[in-house]
Amino acid sequence: MRRLFALGLLVVGLLPAQVATWEIDPAHSSSRFSVRHMLLSDVPGDFANTRGTVQWDPKDPGKTVMDVTIDAATINTRNAKRDAHLKSADFFEVEKYPTITFKSTKAERAGDGKLRVMGDLTMHGVTKPVILAVEGPTPEVTAQGKVRMGASATTRINRKDFGLLWNRAMETGGLVLADEVAITLNVELVKK
Repeated sequence: MRRLFALGLLVVGLLPAQVATWEIDPAHSSSRFSVRHMLLSDVPGDFANTRGTVQWDPKDPGKTVMDVTIDAATINTRNAKRDAHLKSADFFEVEKYPTITFKSTKAERAGDGKLRVMGDLTMHGVTKPVILAVEGPTPEVTAQGKVRMGASATTRINRKDFGLLWNRAMETGGLVLADEVAITLNVELVKK
């Protein structure tokens, strides 16, 4: 009887909801980026292995905690020569710095179905604060016996802040690569 009463209070919002832990499903998640090339076009790339956890309380988004790890060696820009260069000491130096991580420090509601998640991004051995603009999470769905939801997050960083300094001047003026990098995380989460 007590359990039913407590469940009833939880449903009507008189008891605080429990923070649930959700695990990122790497098979259905992606980490993407794009950077302007030669002042002409945005060149996209992605990382094949994104994993981590999100703690989420729908009644109190301020309790959101994100811990994301990206395998830097899985970078893919659909050009093998460019990928090898990006893995080298000129850029990610993946043998020395095999992962890119994001650990949240604060979260707040930013409108209907939106959050601002502040945290520390570590890349190439450098840690800097960033703010993720998060859409979601989506409503929960149960499929194949597991509860799932999704979310997406975007931010922009200056690659030079993380020691990714390589560039080359063009004959016509300007530089081959822009400093600003757009980042998008699309994640599918499985309730633990």
